[in-house]
Parts: sequence; C-alpha cells; structure tokens
Amino acid sequence: MRMLPQGLTMSGLTVVATLAACSVPQSDTRSASVFYASGADLQSINPLLTVHPLAKAVQKHVLLLTLAAYDEAMHPVPRLATWSWGPDRTSLMFHLRTDVQWHDGVPTTAEDVRWTLETAQQADVAYPRARDLESIAAVDVVDSARVLVRFRHSQPTFPDVLTDLAILPAHRFTNVRPGDVRLAEFNRQPVGNGPFAFVEYRPNQRWVFRRHEDFPVDLSPAELERFVVVVVDEPSTKLAALTSGELDFAGIAPAHAEFVRSDPRLRVIDYPVFLVAALVWNLRRAPFDDRDVRMAMTMAIDRQLIVDAYLYGFGHVTDGPVPPEHPWFENIERQPFDPNRAEALLERAGWRRIAGGIRERDGKRLALELLTVGSGDNALEQMIQAQLRTLGVEVRIRQLEFATFLAVAQGPERDFDALVTLIPGNLSLGYLAAMFSGVAPGPLSYPGWRNSAFDAAVARAERATTAAALEVAWRDAQRILADDHPTTWLYHARGLQGASGRLQGVTVDLRGELATLAQWRIASATMP
Repeated sequence: MRMLPQGLTMSGLTVVATLAACSVPQSDTRSASVFYASGADLQSINPLLTVHPLAKAVQKHVLLLTLAAYDEAMHPVPRLATWSWGPDRTSLMFHLRTDVQWHDGVPTTAEDVRWTLETAQQADVAYPRARDLESIAAVDVVDSARVLVRFRHSQPTFPDVLTDLAILPAHRFTNVRPGDVRLAEFNRQPVGNGPFAFVEYRPNQRWVFRRHEDFPVDLSPAELERFVVVVVDEPSTKLAALTSGELDFAGIAPAHAEFVRSDPRLRVIDYPVFLVAALVWNLRRAPFDDRDVRMAMTMAIDRQLIVDAYLYGFGHVTDGPVPPEHPWFENIERQPFDPNRAEALLERAGWRRIAGGIRERDGKRLALELLTVGSGDNALEQMIQAQLRTLGVEVRIRQLEFATFLAVAQGPERDFDALVTLIPGNLSLGYLAAMFSGVAPGPLSYPGWRNSAFDAAVARAERATTAAALEVAWRDAQRILADDHPTTWLYHARGLQGASGRLQGVTVDLRGELATLAQWRIASATMP
C-alpha cells in the first residue's frame, strides 16, 4: 500500500463495507459501478427541498430532467422540452418530448411541469428559489405535450431557475398537500425520468442508482451500469479510499493534490465553480451590526495567505459572491489586508485593548463563536482564529455535522455569531436579497441585512426587460454588497477532485462535476 501523507491513515475506514453492501452481486460491484464520494448526505433527493450542491447535481443529471440545461458555453439548450417565446417575451411555450417516461412506466407530461412549477411557488413548500418564480403569472396545460408559462412582465433572458429545478412526477404526490411535501414517500423512494433509476438509499451511507435502459438515445443515455454516491465525511478516509481503489471519484484537499497527482492510477481534476467561501456575520447581534467592526475583521484577515497556504493556489481572493467567469462579474477593488487600519476602526468603535491584548468595551470582551461544518481538520478556521487573535478578538471554533449546522443557521433564534460557509455565486439577485435579509427559506438565509440601495437594484433586476438592464442591476448590487460589507468574502476556490484511471470520458466545467456523467465509462482494463 502507498504511504499516505503524514497524519492520514486507513483507521476508521468504512467504505469497504459500504461498497460491498450495494445491491449488486459483490463480484460485479467494482466492474459495474462507479463510486462517488460525498462529504455529507445529500440532504434530500427532492429538488423542491434542497440547496445541497451535490444533491442538486444528482437531481438534474442522474435521477430527473430539467426543462432546459446549459451547454459548455453556459447557454440554455433543450433537455426535457424545446420552447418558443411569445409576443414581447411575456410567455414561453414548452413542447415536451413524448418519449420520456417515468421509471414506473408512466409518461412524463405537461401536468408534471405544471404541478412542479406551481408547487414550487407555494409558501408552505419553502422552495429555496421560490422568489425566482415570482415573475410567473400562470402555468397552463395546453395538452399532454405542451405547457404555456406566462410571465407578469417581459423576460430579459431565459429564466435560470428553469435550468435548475428538475421536474417531478405529479402522480407520485397525489393527495400530498404543499406543507407535507417534505414528508412525501417520494423523498424515500424516488421515481425519476433521467438516465439513472433509483435503487436504494441508506441514510448517511449511500445512494445507489442503476442505468435506465429505456432512456431516449438522443438524450445521451448513461454508459455506466451503476452510479453510487457514498457518504464519507472524513477527508483522511476519503483520500485513503481513493488511493486504495475503493472510490473512483472524490473531492480532495489542495494539500493532497500533488500526492494524488503522483499516483499513476489517479488523476487530479481542477475546474472553476460558482461557489464563494464567506465568513457570514450575524447582523442581528452586536457588535456585528456595526460596519466598522465588520470592516476591521476583514482587514485583519490575510485572505491571500489563506489562498496560498490553505488552497495551495487553487483559488483567488474575492470581494463578492459573483465569480469572474460570470458574464456580469463586477471587478470591485479588493479590500486590502491592513492590520493598522483594522486597529483604528476598532478603536473608533470603542473597543480598547486590555491586559493580554484582548479588546473590551463596557466591560464586555470582543469574542465570537465560529460555526463550521466538519469533524476533523479545520485549518481554514484556525487560520481565521489566529489572524483575528492578533487584532484582539477571541474566536472559539465550533464544528457541527451538516444537518446540525443547517438547523442552527436556519433556526428562528439564529443562535450564532459567525459561520464559515459556501455561497452559490450564480443565484438571482432576488434570491441573494432574500438570503441576506434572512427571509429566504433554506441554509443561505443568515444575517438579517437590509439596504435600501440593494433593494432598489433587486427591484430593477426583477423589472428588467432587456439583458443590458439586468446586467446593470447585477453590477450595481455587487458594488453595494462590497461597500456595506454584510459578509467577509474570503475566496473563490477551484473545484478539486481525484479520479480513478479506470474512469474515462470525465470532463468538468462550470456546470459542475456531474454535467457530463452520461459520457463517463469504465475502461476495459484498469491502469497498472
């Protein structure tokens, strides 16, 4: 066995048992299946309920179909349907394919589209991107293969949400009220219409899918026989399983990229992603409701050092949620690393250093608890902790498993000071506004920030009738976010995965790791 990097061992490895227990004969498991590591369970297989990035990818590219999808250039192309614009771009007529069936044999029809879109608009469902559907005035079934989506005003571009929200089988939700969607049997025994059919789910262990043999040929049916998502939350366990050949595809830490690259049986894949790492402050609590304090915290953190030492260069410092690859990215002047300016801002806010270098105001120390997801290595959080300590800020790190993290972050009490998280950078402005105001459902609804100028930019975006007007609103909003500073933006990291040499046809781009899954195949002979 190859020696793992210092500090990583095979102890506690449970992947072997998980793979052996999959619903295929053990002798066929490795030759027939691809095992894909996830650092946490998928949260839900129901697209109405989740913002988990991998869960959304599995929904769109494995089990279900969206009306449209993005091509490599991020242009919308037909998936489940073709479409045509109505007069003044105030409606879309979708023409559904008639050869797509649900995996239980029932045809996919316009009624499924109507039910999915209308249910996603219901407040009781709390679909995370419901605000992106507010412009839809009605969804009319014309016949079994045609559905007309009517908008409240002219649409400047094809709605991004229609490339993201997978269509669900309405007949599997008969008599399920909107408020009970989270309890539906579908969430445990899902029925899809995508290239893979559901086989088995074991909570916090695995999701198993098999190739759907009747998937339309021109929609690129899967070449793999089985696709298995294995939950492996420990980075050391994940790396050990990848190098031993028990996993075929796994996210790796930047520190381990060279180790993986040196193995002739493996390759490293890095690619741009629409995710930004952020230090989110709870603006409902003092002193984080003070812009000077937030600015001081940011200026005291050497974000370039984090990119160099923590990401090993696989990323770049950012001052906003939108990545440079986005066509409407606004190149905002970077907030500098300036400890002296940070000191002055805290002094101006009344936080004085006392014995031991810690700051105090009115008898209260400047201290915070930093929430994060995980159970092992927390190098990023420790770097933040150490750098804020030099400013006189006490930081206590609290690691939680993913479900608990979401419960705390989303709970009505918002019982946290600050947290480290990843935020999608390709959301609509409406969703970003709801996220920062704390009124949106889902795990991004954190800090309780309101800004009238930002709200105005959002309103202009929602009323925009041309792509040019929408772009101006996006750029304005990015400048306002940077100026009022509700969040300390850390970096845009590149996605980093280790892949087995037995996998061929794997390419990754801005659409995510699974966008080309249909082309993945297993080599006829494994590499030495």
